[in-house]
Amino acid sequence: IIMIASLENYSPASRIGVLVRAGSRYETMDNLGVTHLLRLAASLTTKGASAFRICRGVEAVGGSLSVSSSRETMAYTVDCLRDHIDTVMEYLINVTTAPEFRPWEVSDLTARVKLDKELAKQSLQIGVIENLHAAAYKNALSNSLYCPDYMLGQITADQMHTFVQNNFTSARMALVGLGVDHAVLKQVGEQFLNIRSGTGTVGSKAVYRGGEQRHRSGGGLVHAVVASESASATSPEATAFSILQHVLGAGPRVKRGSNTTSTLSQAISKVTAQPFDASAFSANYTDSGLFGVYTICQANAAKDVIKAAVGQVNDIAQGNLAAADLSRAKNQLTAEYLMSIENSEGLMEAIGSQVLAEGTYHSPEAVTQKINAVSSADVVNVAKKFMSGKKTMASSGHLVNTPFVDEI
Repeated sequence: IIMIASLENYSPASRIGVLVRAGSRYETMDNLGVTHLLRLAASLTTKGASAFRICRGVEAVGGSLSVSSSRETMAYTVDCLRDHIDTVMEYLINVTTAPEFRPWEVSDLTARVKLDKELAKQSLQIGVIENLHAAAYKNALSNSLYCPDYMLGQITADQMHTFVQNNFTSARMALVGLGVDHAVLKQVGEQFLNIRSGTGTVGSKAVYRGGEQRHRSGGGLVHAVVASESASATSPEATAFSILQHVLGAGPRVKRGSNTTSTLSQAISKVTAQPFDASAFSANYTDSGLFGVYTICQANAAKDVIKAAVGQVNDIAQGNLAAADLSRAKNQLTAEYLMSIENSEGLMEAIGSQVLAEGTYHSPEAVTQKINAVSSADVVNVAKKFMSGKKTMASSGHLVNTPFVDEI
């Protein structure tokens, strides 16, 4: 079966997405980086349309076709005016179910893969989070979103075909439509069923190990994240971890503000007078999750800053959680969620991820009730889980005064 979810909002513009459980965690040691190429291969020739026809056909009706991928999911999305749904859906079906991967087109992608990697290198945050996953897991979730250097130009069209055949099956797909009639979407869904039914390959369960990755580079700053295993996305603890994230501080709420409501910022400002930034980090997957504190600071203050950040989580684990902080965190998390689903992009992601993970969609009211139901004891317990869990650390920059993970 394929899961189909639609929301008729009577918008003149429609958005339709195909979400597939085929992120980088499903790569094997032999085809690492294949999802990076698939991300770039959406506009290549398919059995029903050439690369040129896809590009011009979508363009002619004022539509757009985009692809994004995470560690667990690949999402193919088309936007168009409501009258042109049939036209763009033809291209979406072709791209997701009938790619040809002509060898010369695949080899031409190498330059774009290199460009992607160079752009990612411009952001230290991306490197640190990628290294965190590589250090935290033995398999699956340790796979990078980017093709490894040694695999550049090594992934063949056959490997891409095999990956698509094994993972792009109806049982691993969700078809989500906004501003579209459910009957129309159901008709489209039947075409997917005809193409490739079945469950596909069963991915291996992520195994958390804990560890450390240090990347030395120039400059006067240190980016560091210290994390422990948290909870899977569907676990009741996941909401408590999200609230803990907002108690600690999930980034500034006021443009150019000093982020004074963040308890992390309050704790760190006591140990350094130099500029710094700190926020709590949380990532939840189907069978695991990571929770930690991310700090950016001057190289000579790194030891004090990182220890103060972890110390603040320890403070909450000891039961020091003010009712005002808990209430603020709940309000921030609720507002963040409701604002994220105000636009079609956020709403589609919310519907798609829930339908793919649980086979159902939770209304905004149900989500806010879940947030409000979390007690102070729940948040203290997840803070304890972070403190007692085996730590993983990733750091980047001038590591002259950055502690190792066993020194924290």
